Amino acid sequence: MTHAAEPTPLSARPAPGPLGGRIAVPGDKSISHRALMFGALAVGTTEVTGLLEGEDVLRTAAAMRLLGAEVERLGGGAWRVAGRGIGGLLEPDDVLDMGNSGTAARLICGLLAGHPLFAVMTGDASLRRRPMGRVTAPLAATGAVFQGRAGGRLPLAIQGARDPLPLDYVLPVASAQVKSACLLAGLCAPGVTRVVEKEATRDHSENMLRHFGATVRVAAEGHGRVVELDGQPELRAAPVAVPGDPSSAAFFVVAALLVPGSRLTLAGVGLNPLRTGLFTTLREMGAELRVEDARTEGGEPVGDLVAEAAALRGVDVPAERAPSMIDEYPILAVAAAGARGPSRFRGLGELRVKESDRLLGTAEMLAAAGVRCAIEGDDLLVEGCGGPPPGGGTVATRMDHRLAMSGLVLGLASKAGMAVDDGGFIATSFPGFTALLNGAAGREVVA
Repeated sequence: MTHAAEPTPLSARPAPGPLGGRIAVPGDKSISHRALMFGALAVGTTEVTGLLEGEDVLRTAAAMRLLGAEVERLGGGAWRVAGRGIGGLLEPDDVLDMGNSGTAARLICGLLAGHPLFAVMTGDASLRRRPMGRVTAPLAATGAVFQGRAGGRLPLAIQGARDPLPLDYVLPVASAQVKSACLLAGLCAPGVTRVVEKEATRDHSENMLRHFGATVRVAAEGHGRVVELDGQPELRAAPVAVPGDPSSAAFFVVAALLVPGSRLTLAGVGLNPLRTGLFTTLREMGAELRVEDARTEGGEPVGDLVAEAAALRGVDVPAERAPSMIDEYPILAVAAAGARGPSRFRGLGELRVKESDRLLGTAEMLAAAGVRCAIEGDDLLVEGCGGPPPGGGTVATRMDHRLAMSGLVLGLASKAGMAVDDGGFIATSFPGFTALLNGAAGREVVA
């Protein structure tokens, strides 16, 4: 699961014809992480189908094994997790190596905070640069102790609380990871754990907690929500069908919108309304984007997403929409590059603490393609080309899988193609991405 030390350069040439067909993207990464973690905390055996088998999720599976759960890979995205019950995790006899996965690292901090055990967590060079203090600071109020480098950066030593206290925490910034970490810690604490978010963030943790039998109450408050969890429930094993990841589908949606004549169907994509800000924005830009066979699976809305090529126009995206599409801004910037007129994406400070400074990386990617853009505070401004961007440059991926995939889609939709300096990290979230893109094009456009 370790990323190769040598870079894996890739390049995408302009698509010689339309993209087409019906494809399935890998399982939702956020739900896959949580399925393994909640399965490890449940009593009984949880059957999971459609699990994303990318490097990030495999790190979570390995961590759950070290914490005493039985995690078995059956093949084809099917997994079995025999859990240990709330408070039943064991002290790991080795370091928890989370690779490139910030989601896994932050959520597991919450999971460990409520267990009376000692653990050490590390990650790859990219993850070791990412701040964990935003999670460890509120979690310390449970009685857990965290010792790491400045900003709480990994490697991190964790001593879980013997008698964890419930949390009552107001999120200073919108973050589903911090909210979920607090709820995971609250599972082991008596009483009610309460988290207030000023802007509503993805609610996969709340949905899955209910699915496993926990009592979770959610009330609207302004643009945000108040989430309350009754502590020390008995989670019961429950089957989880993981839908297709909307963040992964986004790359193919934008490619289909920008390559003339394209029509792509993306089967079984998760359509949680707190994850679909990108699709709302693309429709505002004039996208031909519709849902067929809408249904509910495992407590999550799912449907087949049909994207057809369209002439896009620039858009002004409000800051309050950012939590519902925080991972999609690099690929939205690609759509804006091919649109007519200017676009402005507001309130993107959260992008500065992703796998890289994703805000700066996105601007540099556009500039390498000859697209005029600027950063003003936490806003990104893009001057659309009204057609294929010039292209011809190289994207500095900064160990960031989403910048790599966005750069390849940009090359596909450009006049001269694009190169990326390292595509090796794509496998953290989307194994088989280049093969699927080549299949949709009907020929090798990425190599």
